[in-house]
Amino acid sequence: MFFSRDKASQTPVRPPEPPSNSHPIKATFLRRTATLCAVWVSRPFARNFGLVSLLSPWICVKHYNADWLDVSEAAAIEFIRERTSVPVPKIYCAFTYRNKTYIAMERIKGTMLADGWLQRSEESRSRILNQLKTMIEEIRSIRSPHGSSVASVDGGSLNDPRLPGIGTVYPIPTARRFGPFEDINAFHRWLRRPHKDADDAFPAEVNDMIKAHEETDWGQPVFTHGDLSSFNIIVKDDKITGIIDWETAGWYPHYWEYTRASRVSPQNAWWVDYLDRFLEPKPNERKFEETRCEFWGEI
Repeated sequence: MFFSRDKASQTPVRPPEPPSNSHPIKATFLRRTATLCAVWVSRPFARNFGLVSLLSPWICVKHYNADWLDVSEAAAIEFIRERTSVPVPKIYCAFTYRNKTYIAMERIKGTMLADGWLQRSEESRSRILNQLKTMIEEIRSIRSPHGSSVASVDGGSLNDPRLPGIGTVYPIPTARRFGPFEDINAFHRWLRRPHKDADDAFPAEVNDMIKAHEETDWGQPVFTHGDLSSFNIIVKDDKITGIIDWETAGWYPHYWEYTRASRVSPQNAWWVDYLDRFLEPKPNERKFEETRCEFWGEI
């Protein structure tokens, strides 16, 4: 049975979220109180961008329903900050209060890479893409402490609201987080649920994808940002000053960074033309992912 029903209302109840295994960061009483007060007091005049409140030129707070936003994002940022030279925001405090997660962090100086990219010279673009390539290689060189598991930074559940069947309300409510998985094969079988095996009734491209999923030696998962959009890379002049929005980060198959980055919004469609300059091209895996998205659906 996928869901329970509240006896009073007889409405479907969402199943409990699988834990991310991440814990609050620097969440002293003083820091938690200061964060909550700052968000509340600044509501009338703070600049808000989606989930983020810009409290000052130096500090911002990301806050949202805890079923969607988890402290694992802050844990991923801290993980990268401690183990690499990749520029990420400094975390001041991360915690959950009354089913809402708050992440107070440094506000990175600069502008989104998307702003003005098409007006940059080829020399300027090359300098930025070369920096990005070095950063991604550094991230991918970290060995997972969780072995072959596809999991969050701390070995728990993952988040990617773009995947099908995540956080649905009708007809059956589903959890907003998923995993962890024992290995990459288990992750692939979850992606193509409920059809785990090839079938003569399936189109040829679907069976080709399933065969590749089952027969390829995928190696060990690598640490992956999961949403390397030009909107999540901050630059100042020709220097990358920060990579932000790590909520979809985790230990994934080696191709996941490339295929997720290729799933762009219409406003970011031009970004696909530059992926091969900072990520190892994965044309076969990209083809299989396009097949999965076509037949299984995706936002």
